[in-house]
Amino acid sequence: MILLLDIGNTHTHLGLAGLDRVRRQQNIRTAAWADGTAAKQIAAFTGRAAVEAVALASVVPRVTPLVRRVIEKHWPLPCLELNSKTVRGIGVDYPQPGTIGADRLANAVAVRHHYGAPAVVVDFGTAVTFDVVNRSGNYAGGIIAPGLAAMTDYLHEKTALLPHIKIREVKQIIGKNTEQAMLIGAVHGYRGLVRELIAQLKRELRARRLPVVATGGYAALMAAKLPEITAVEPLLTLEGLRLVVVANQLAT
Repeated sequence: MILLLDIGNTHTHLGLAGLDRVRRQQNIRTAAWADGTAAKQIAAFTGRAAVEAVALASVVPRVTPLVRRVIEKHWPLPCLELNSKTVRGIGVDYPQPGTIGADRLANAVAVRHHYGAPAVVVDFGTAVTFDVVNRSGNYAGGIIAPGLAAMTDYLHEKTALLPHIKIREVKQIIGKNTEQAMLIGAVHGYRGLVRELIAQLKRELRARRLPVVATGGYAALMAAKLPEITAVEPLLTLEGLRLVVVANQLAT
């Protein structure tokens, strides 16, 4: 089995995969690497599975060495760290490849493999990111906007009267209380943002048909009323990481 670790700012997404697909997934807090509890959680997650390869994609550089130490202690295996030099399955058409987030590369690999090119990934995580694969099959860049929760949390923290809210679907378009008004701005407002950016990407890529795949914590919620979204793939980043591992194994 392949142990996959997608290390984000808030959560680390764990995956166990075979050569064909991601078979098991679980999230732990990224803070668990610093407080020493991650090792037990990973051991419980993997159980008796025979781990034969390990790969990680990290956007939290200070945590990466902690992850490597845990991996080296439990599995004496080389650990593939995804970056612009180790990526397989896409080309990179970007001025400074080393600055591309590993999760964004993984998303691009997965969408290119399963949906062809050109294609776009919209990742609804701590930030809302758009990752673009051009018609040549290369990672071409993207767009970054504040995440839904980040935006509403900021409003709560920086104002005296706006409450902390839980992001969820809202039917109204005119808020009758403060919470409704904030939800409308977040949910309907972000759908408008996504719709407009997809339209502009279609024009830029000169693509009448453009697969757009959503992933991340709020993907299903946001895609529900966005026909521009082709599919929702919760495990897209882990799948991309799995594809890179398999490609690297085949290349050796």
